[in-house]
Amino acid sequence: MTQQQSKRQARRGRIFPELTISPEEQARQESERKVFHQKGRVIFERLQPELIENHLIENHYNWFIVIEPNTEDYFVAQDSMTALNKALEKHPQARFATFRLNETGVCGRI
Repeated sequence: MTQQQSKRQARRGRIFPELTISPEEQARQESERKVFHQKGRVIFERLQPELIENHLIENHYNWFIVIEPNTEDYFVAQDSMTALNKALEKHPQARFATFRLNETGVCGRI
């Protein structure tokens, strides 16, 4: 009894090679993301004393805050999707920075 082995050759490469981004474009997009996040971080740090004074951080510890950096509007909710949906209702075409209501504002763990 002989077994036939399949001689399928593994395909290597991208599924959509036409969507490949150049390293220069990747670097540009990454720098834009960093600048955007930094704008959100500055607003969050400026809001922190107000959030502490109003006991928002104390009463809603580790809830999410979504900030729209251009208008400085912010939205607070227990989970990130609810906060994002609130933000999208008011600013449907905007980008948002997300933070946690805690001492550092960091989402997630290292």
